[in-house]
Amino acid sequence: MSSQRIRPAIALGSRRGVRRRGAAAVEMAFCAPLLFLFVFGMIDIGRALMVQHLLTNAARDGARAAILEGVTAEEIQTQLVDYLALCSVPSANVSVTPVDLSAADIGDPVSVTCGVPFNDVSWLPTSQYLAGANLSATVIMRRETTSITTSSSEN
Repeated sequence: MSSQRIRPAIALGSRRGVRRRGAAAVEMAFCAPLLFLFVFGMIDIGRALMVQHLLTNAARDGARAAILEGVTAEEIQTQLVDYLALCSVPSANVSVTPVDLSAADIGDPVSVTCGVPFNDVSWLPTSQYLAGANLSATVIMRRETTSITTSSSEN
């Protein structure tokens, strides 16, 4: 037993530390690109989901207004474009069909579509995942009143 030499723990740890000095840098070089890939992917997908939700809400609100009497398609388009601009969706396209809402009869479908290219609303300078994608939402509701039923109920 006396022939075995016991090394102090400090010396053993320091020698092992010297051999592994560059290991952390190599591990970081392998892991950092994956980390950034996931982080930027989450930012892209999160923003796309947020804008999709805003477009769906805008289309729903526009359709609810369009099925009632006393509003034109141009008024709905203006209101929705203004609403989406306030929500950081500046270049939204809004369409309402039929264009002449007063001609729609009770039960006729009224469709409101809101859309925007993802490149216009991305928080990243260049999107790696959704570049060129178009986000859109369409809501269809049935017309509830017409000018004939409104004028006859007032008499």
